[in-house]
Amino acid sequence: MQNNPRRKSIDGFTPQRRVNNQKIFINNQTPPKAPIKSFRKYSYYQNNNPSVASTVIQPVKHKRKIKKKLKKILIGIIIIVLLAAGVFGYNLISKTNKIFHGSVYSDLKSLFTTTKLNGESTGRVNILLAGYQGQNSNEGALTDSIMVISIDTKNNTAFTMSIPRDLYLNVPGVGNEKINAANDVSNFSQPGYFSGGIGELQKTIEQDLNIPINYYAVIDYKAFEDAVNAVGGITVNIQSPDPRGLYDPNVDKAHGGPLRLPNGPVHLNGLTALALALARGDSPYSYGFPLSDINRTQHQRQMLIALEQKALSVGILGNPVAISNLVNAIANNVSTNLTLPDILRLAQLAKIIKISNIKSYGLSYGGQNPLLTTAVIAGQDSLIPRTGLNNFSRIQHYYLSLTSSNPVIAENASIVILNGGNISGLASQEKAALNKVGLNTLSIGNTSIEYSSSMLINLSNNTKPATTKLLTSLLPKSAIVTNSVNGSVEANEGSNYTNADFILILGRDWTNVVN
Repeated sequence: MQNNPRRKSIDGFTPQRRVNNQKIFINNQTPPKAPIKSFRKYSYYQNNNPSVASTVIQPVKHKRKIKKKLKKILIGIIIIVLLAAGVFGYNLISKTNKIFHGSVYSDLKSLFTTTKLNGESTGRVNILLAGYQGQNSNEGALTDSIMVISIDTKNNTAFTMSIPRDLYLNVPGVGNEKINAANDVSNFSQPGYFSGGIGELQKTIEQDLNIPINYYAVIDYKAFEDAVNAVGGITVNIQSPDPRGLYDPNVDKAHGGPLRLPNGPVHLNGLTALALALARGDSPYSYGFPLSDINRTQHQRQMLIALEQKALSVGILGNPVAISNLVNAIANNVSTNLTLPDILRLAQLAKIIKISNIKSYGLSYGGQNPLLTTAVIAGQDSLIPRTGLNNFSRIQHYYLSLTSSNPVIAENASIVILNGGNISGLASQEKAALNKVGLNTLSIGNTSIEYSSSMLINLSNNTKPATTKLLTSLLPKSAIVTNSVNGSVEANEGSNYTNADFILILGRDWTNVVN
């Protein structure tokens, strides 16, 4: 076998290659002219005879090259994912810091520490939510919605309570105004209160309504619209007393109007949800809003719970785009004094408190025992306490009834006290005394004639057992207990007060004021 400098045998093997996927054996033949880009060198002897050699030429298989390319592509994908995650993470952290006034260090620290909320040591944390249409709107910073979220950290319960924007009261430092004007006082600054208009609103609520405030969040309605869109919309159950549903032509097109919704479950996008949040049916052509602003606050509370439920659903928590959009909506349109550690603590409480168990309340001016009544003041439709202008005693007691563990206070029974014993000032004295033990005195008055025996008229239909027990224990032995305003002249004295749960007639036998 002639030596060929280009074909050196290795361990008795000679080069080989494959052309058109077929092995070519070369015995003293000229190799094909096809260019050989790369080959693997090996040869063998035919019949173990070194003098008879077969040369096989095969191209190198490109599996390694393909693996290298796939590896590079995979690395590239991983880099892109990491960059995307980095951008998402940076956006999330920067937006979080913007909302909660933190830093990367404080954010990381908060993940490994537990903080107590303001008010948690007393067992109750109250968060004030104030919504407005934005500084660029015609209404400026006037708050269209005011709501308190109250959390019982001992019993792990919570409720929301709306405060009507048209509630007329004395705004500190401003004078008699609707409560929605308080947030417009941007230069407010006093020790013990938040700075700016939200501090003015806080002071008004704490002083007049006796509702302590621990935290606040001021929300441009744009945040609500964007947040609803970020979670893919929300579903609410419209339950209007009008069979046609809801209609309010006064909501302008820019805010999703005119609003028209049927009764029953309705899926809302951000703009329609915003229209429902603003609608109160104050147009003569509207329908479905018999209580006007009260209905609006009911819808706001309803949508807030629906939004919270949707935001905490698995589909949203597992969607980084939705989370990013939700964070952006909040960061660009919300200001708050809540910090990230506060939010994480609230999240811990939210795991225990079922959203479906969060109750919803409002300051009503319809139905039984309304707290408010309508009035026209300075040419404006307003709401004032039924107990009189700037007399918030019943509203204060109402909040107390929602937060107290005392069963008598929690029942919030309304009581009318009538002086039938011809004893000067007796009804007033008993009103003050009963209020001290947690009873809510609706009104006082005098009977038409004098009575020797006291009487308790129980109109509660057995729905106020703790109050019934307390009042019965205070009665003289000669007192009479009845469930009707009929049957006697004395009982008929209560016929003008049937909106009360109890009517207490103080006769001559009532000698001792409750201590």
